[in-house]
Amino acid sequence: MPTTATPQPGAPVDPYRAYHFKLLINGITNGHFTEVSGFEVAIPALAYREAGNERIRAVPGQVEYAPVTLHFGLTSSRELWDWVNAAAKGTVNRRNVSVVLLDPAGTAEVLRWNMINAWPTRWRGAHLNTLAQEIAIEALTLAYEGLELESGSAAAPTTA
Repeated sequence: MPTTATPQPGAPVDPYRAYHFKLLINGITNGHFTEVSGFEVAIPALAYREAGNERIRAVPGQVEYAPVTLHFGLTSSRELWDWVNAAAKGTVNRRNVSVVLLDPAGTAEVLRWNMINAWPTRWRGAHLNTLAQEIAIEALTLAYEGLELESGSAAAPTTA
């Protein structure tokens, strides 16, 4: 029966590579993204003074999720633009967005971050320059209500 190999304390473990990933919007692979930045969860400490006591305690405050920015190559697809444009006109369409980290070969999922009820808050167009021979990169910033982390099928190797 196969068992899941777990690293032993103090044993070196290779970190995942940051260059093999894909983005899913409502479960469908969407576009070719060059960068995802901004994943952050903050739980601020709130000062609380107990009654009849000079001691000040720290209690956890409301969870805050930082906006995530997606960078992607400009293509003829209008799907992301239409999503932003609808929000700009007052129709906010919340979607579940997942960033899927792949193994070094780029074939198997190792981790997945799920942004729950995400919507666009900012779009930045590509920088165009006739002297540069670069890919035109746009950026889309998303706000979201919750973040989940899942392990993929290749996250924990099995041994016989």
